[in-house]
This record gives sequence, C-alpha cells and structure tokens, in this order.
Amino acid sequence: MNARRGGLEMRFRDREEAGRLLAERLREHVGETPVVLALPRGGVAVGYEVARALDVPLDVMMVRKLGVPWHPELGMGALAEGGALYLNREVLGSVDLTAEEIANVIAEETRELERRVQRYRGGRPLQDLRGRTVILVDDGLATGGTARAAVGALRGLGARSVILAVPVAASQTAEALRQEVDKLVCVQEPSDLWAIGTWYEDFHQMSDEEVLVLLDQAHRHLGASPASP
Repeated sequence: MNARRGGLEMRFRDREEAGRLLAERLREHVGETPVVLALPRGGVAVGYEVARALDVPLDVMMVRKLGVPWHPELGMGALAEGGALYLNREVLGSVDLTAEEIANVIAEETRELERRVQRYRGGRPLQDLRGRTVILVDDGLATGGTARAAVGALRGLGARSVILAVPVAASQTAEALRQEVDKLVCVQEPSDLWAIGTWYEDFHQMSDEEVLVLLDQAHRHLGASPASP
C-alpha cells in the first residue's frame, strides 16, 4: 500500500492487493475448513485472493442494495438471496416514501438479484452452509446495509460461524457489525471513510465477465462450484 496525503493513511493498489493483505489476517481460520462467500461484484476480486491464499472454496452471496428512488446511492436497506431483508429505519425516517414505493424498489432489486444468481451460478442454489464457517468478503463497508442482509441470510441458512472480512470499513460501522457477526476482520477502520473508492488506487466497476472469470478459476483450482462463463 502507498501512503496518501490529505488525511488518508494508506491506499490499496487494487482489490487484489487488498485481498492478499486481508488473507494474512485470516490464516488462523484455515483449520476450520471455511468457505469464502464474496459479495458481487467488487467483493469477488477480494474474495478470490482470500480463497486462493487460504486454499479454500469460493462462491458468491447475492445481495442487492435498496436505493432511495431519486437518490439510488443512498441505501435504505438491502436484500439477500433466500429472502433476507434489512431496512435502515434511520434512512427511511428521513425520506418520504410510501409503502408502495418501497415495495417497488424491493421488487426491482429482487429481479436483478435473480438475474445475477442465474448469471453467476446458472440458477443453482447456494451450497449447503449448515455447520460451516463462512468468511463473508466485500471490498469495503460504508453503512454496512448489504453486509447485514447477507449475515441475516447466512444465519438463516445455518452457518455455524460468520466471519465478516473487508479491507476497509468505517469505524462506526465496524463497531456496530461486530455485535452481529462472530468475528469482524478489517485491515483499516478510518473514522472518516468518505467513500470506499478513495481507499483504492484502482476501484473500477467490475463487469459480469470479470466476475465469471474469477469464479471459473476458483471452480477449477479451489474446488468451488460456481457457474462457468
């Protein structure tokens, strides 16, 4: 990582470097034979490096942020495959949305979630996680809405232990999420996050094709079973 001026301590070169640094903090869990589940799209690049370093399976956990209709970047919640839903009451209390408008956003994001399940796994269900240790990986945590939905889904699917692992997280979000997972592993927890992308030199928006290449490589070399591209 490189030092950065203007108050930020360090920046990751890219998601791959961030994943390798994160993996160093997760090696103690190799003996638990964990499975790495990454949140698409950006989390897959981080998760691939974690899974490769630990030599464990990689798969994806489908989650969609629920954005306020006129301000999609403002997350009012998130949903995960299996029907887990998280709603941010604080955000919902600050915007004037009807129940119908909220339901429309949920329906739209449900369709996109199902599209991605079909695209990334060929429609197959998530593997059996009962009794497993799951390392849930993303490329960063701002408000943590998608992570909360994913954790709720994993609990419902019977995961024995949920380890949330990210290269960077807002310190307040990290503190709150530590109460909701068995362990949170993070390389950096700045008090002023601003935006996740500011902590990376290369934070390009990953395409479906990039995700599929990584999942195919994991399938062939790490024993996971995602859909082939």
